[in-house]
Amino acid sequence: MAKTLAVFLAVLLVLTIAAFSFDHLWYEKLSEVAEYLSQPPFVLEVGAKKFSLISILKTLAICGVVILFTWMIMRLVNKNIDNLPSMSKTNKTLFKKIVDIFIGIVAGIIALDVLGIDLSSLAVFGGAIGIGLGFGLQKIASNFVSGFILLMEKSVEEDDLVELADGTKGYVRKTGARFTLLEAFDGREIIIPNEDLIVNRVTNCTYSNTLGRIEVILGVSYEADIRRAQEIILEKAAGHSRCSDDKAPKCFLIQFGASSVDFKLLMWVDDVTQGTLSVQNDVLFDVWDAFKAEGIEIPFPQQDVHIKSMPEAVK
Repeated sequence: MAKTLAVFLAVLLVLTIAAFSFDHLWYEKLSEVAEYLSQPPFVLEVGAKKFSLISILKTLAICGVVILFTWMIMRLVNKNIDNLPSMSKTNKTLFKKIVDIFIGIVAGIIALDVLGIDLSSLAVFGGAIGIGLGFGLQKIASNFVSGFILLMEKSVEEDDLVELADGTKGYVRKTGARFTLLEAFDGREIIIPNEDLIVNRVTNCTYSNTLGRIEVILGVSYEADIRRAQEIILEKAAGHSRCSDDKAPKCFLIQFGASSVDFKLLMWVDDVTQGTLSVQNDVLFDVWDAFKAEGIEIPFPQQDVHIKSMPEAVK
């Protein structure tokens, strides 16, 4: 829609300029139309200023051309930045945002100059806008600055697995100037203001590496061979295809519970972004099958009730 409007205004500007630049018959007709639209009743007076319909159309056409060329330049520059092989995705995002802001400012100054607007007269108006932004748009400005801090520090990047202070966990899918898009495990897309990622605690599970740990509690019967049970747990964890080669799994006897002897299994996977529940599922099934094959029982909670005496009426 914006592109179509810009093209329309650009064509209108070309026709308007042509009407004042050439002497051919149809251009003269356009000049007559322009002259007609520059007179009452197509003139609006606002104080000492007069605005004709033709001047408004010229202004819109100039703005359309500026918008069109600005959009084309931004698109071309961003495409070239995306094709840089030596720059990371985060740096590309930051660089594109800086370039877009710079091009937008330059285009705005050029448009004002073409329209004949004295930039010095906007100083007071700009100061008033600055005060208004300071009071009314504090959060937006804070989120904008926080976005640049995140992009420069690289503390949270796209495709990172993060956990927020409220327990929300998911993958970062987009880092913008105002917000960060988080995709939760259930498919929800959560828009998080950048300021929240700066001022609150954020757990980045993949900040320096993708190594992740899985913890599983298993209990066996008091009649079982607990040393053999520990060996089986370690064997099944180490035998999984996603078990890390750099960090071997460990299994510890942690307590003598009310109904079982409890072990804690600690195993690492090289890429936690691929999920951990499937690994835990496979290992537990393998341990279950091995325990059944060797007669090692996994007990369930039970209680023994001892009655010392009963009332005569019950007997």
